[in-house]
Amino acid sequence: MKGKRLIPFILGLMLCLTLPMASADKLIIKMGSIAPEGSTWHDALLRMKQDWRDISDGQLELRIYPGGVLGGEGEMVRKIQRRGLDAIAISGSGLPQVDDSIHCLNLPLLFDSYENFDYVRAGISPIVEARLEKKGYKVLTWTEGGWVNFFAKKPVRTPQDLKQLRLWISSGDPTTERLLKELGFNVVPLPTTDMLTGLQTGLVEAIQVPPLFALLDRSYEYAPYMTDFKWAPLNAAIIISARSWEKIPAKYHAKLLESTQAVGLGLREEVRNSSDQAVKEMQARGLEVIVPTAEDLVHWQALTEESFPRIRGTLCEAKIFDQVISLDQAYEQQQQ
Repeated sequence: MKGKRLIPFILGLMLCLTLPMASADKLIIKMGSIAPEGSTWHDALLRMKQDWRDISDGQLELRIYPGGVLGGEGEMVRKIQRRGLDAIAISGSGLPQVDDSIHCLNLPLLFDSYENFDYVRAGISPIVEARLEKKGYKVLTWTEGGWVNFFAKKPVRTPQDLKQLRLWISSGDPTTERLLKELGFNVVPLPTTDMLTGLQTGLVEAIQVPPLFALLDRSYEYAPYMTDFKWAPLNAAIIISARSWEKIPAKYHAKLLESTQAVGLGLREEVRNSSDQAVKEMQARGLEVIVPTAEDLVHWQALTEESFPRIRGTLCEAKIFDQVISLDQAYEQQQQ
């Protein structure tokens, strides 16, 4: 009888011993993002999380920290460097803090269409990805935030209008800050997570963000004038530290990359298809769209012509800057 009573005890003990072992076998990848919960970008990360779980039969868990709960993008990059974070879904504002070559994909008024931008990014991305790999990062996929527009407390038609306002820029990029000051702008560097507070308190009077972002965080309510022209595309990417990627069993790598790139492509299409609708929704709630005249655009183009020589070799390595310009010219020639 004693032996029979011992059987349930032994089975229970074995179960208790095996459960921690199964849990210990699961690899957790911690990913940060400033994308708020419920946003297009966060939804894409949730799809990625499910894909990774399915591909690994539950042995790989992507743990997502959205909404900037781990700090701004610069802080999250530092967390990766300190091994407190494995991966980040990062925008073009934060990517230059990993490698300044990204600045060359954010050049103002260089691209006039998504097709133009796709052509140049496809040509330059292998070089950028190789540079990131040397610094200990792997690009899982490229994404984007859409075209950047200026949102301001007052109408902005020309660069001179913008120079009269306190302009928010993402903190952690002293070279960009210095360049904009040299061009006559009154910039206020803040983490992206503090941008809305800056608008609410009057610390900043103008921001540069995509319409989807302005709609999502309701920043347009405090900056109700949007300047309507394609200033620059906001690049984004999902990157992981090389050491964390190497911890993932190699047998999963190919499928993880394939699924993540599919998520990135779907996200790009969703962002592109939703931006115009975002503007319409904000207009219905009081946003005023400022359309620059042809004469106004001449002033903006003059600003870029003044800034490009300053960007080349400072914000962006001259060799990569020249390659981007060459790719852009090649695309234009193909369209003729």
